[in-house]
Amino acid sequence: MEIVRYISEGAVEVGVRRDGVVHRLPGATVGGLLRQGLSGFRAALAQAAPDPVAPERLLPPVDGRMEVWAAGVTYRRSREARMEESERSATIYEQVYDAPRPELFFKSAAWRVCGDGEPVTVRDDSAVDVPEPELALVLTPAGEIAGYTVCNDLSSRSIEGENPLYLPQAKVYLGGCAVGPAIRPSWEIEDPYDLAITASIVRDGVAVWSGEASTGQLHRRFEDLVEHLFRADAFPDGAILSTGTCLVPDLPFTLRHGDEMTIGIDGIGVLRNVVSRPEEMDYLTARVG
Repeated sequence: MEIVRYISEGAVEVGVRRDGVVHRLPGATVGGLLRQGLSGFRAALAQAAPDPVAPERLLPPVDGRMEVWAAGVTYRRSREARMEESERSATIYEQVYDAPRPELFFKSAAWRVCGDGEPVTVRDDSAVDVPEPELALVLTPAGEIAGYTVCNDLSSRSIEGENPLYLPQAKVYLGGCAVGPAIRPSWEIEDPYDLAITASIVRDGVAVWSGEASTGQLHRRFEDLVEHLFRADAFPDGAILSTGTCLVPDLPFTLRHGDEMTIGIDGIGVLRNVVSRPEEMDYLTARVG
């Protein structure tokens, strides 16, 4: 079972998808479902309408006052990549990898998140840009893990590498975050620390990079990341917390306009996006117009 957000007959809806068939949850929003807490969230999914619907297209499974946050340097490969790209501060990433407090940073407001099949972009003022395939936690306002989804935490390696204080500019920009295609309920995943992650980039019809790893390589526990995120903050409609990447292309690889990215996580889903030009991100601002 999956929770999907979609457009049908010009309206934005939320539904439950089973075996490829979508059933509408009348009046639901993703944030509204999460506000009910884990038990209420689970009960609400059983209230899906019996008649199937045919979505025109999927939207990212975030809405309302939801936010996307992310964790950094949670895998050894991420630590190595951050140290490699850093000009003056490589030891900072070594320290945070083993520190009691994890690195957590804001990634995106709900309206700025790109969905499956939607274009993403890279910054014009960045020289080296990469995808970051990640398992993301879907959290209730109480910090309960209600589900999992796929996140592409796009990143400018050159901007962050110049100075770690530039992290917000390297990570937070229009078209720099993709989530989807759906939310898989947490109770349906037997072991979230044993999920295969694959990623690939195709350029002009040719595969130029691919990689595979496992959430078993994660250096931190989900509960630890969530506890730190909620320590001094509140998320009235819940939140998405991306748990860090273990797949980073080697330098000097950089994304180009037209590159097709595919990220798959076993049992969770497959997220596909094409790198477009920044001016093509107007569709995101139109969502709040």
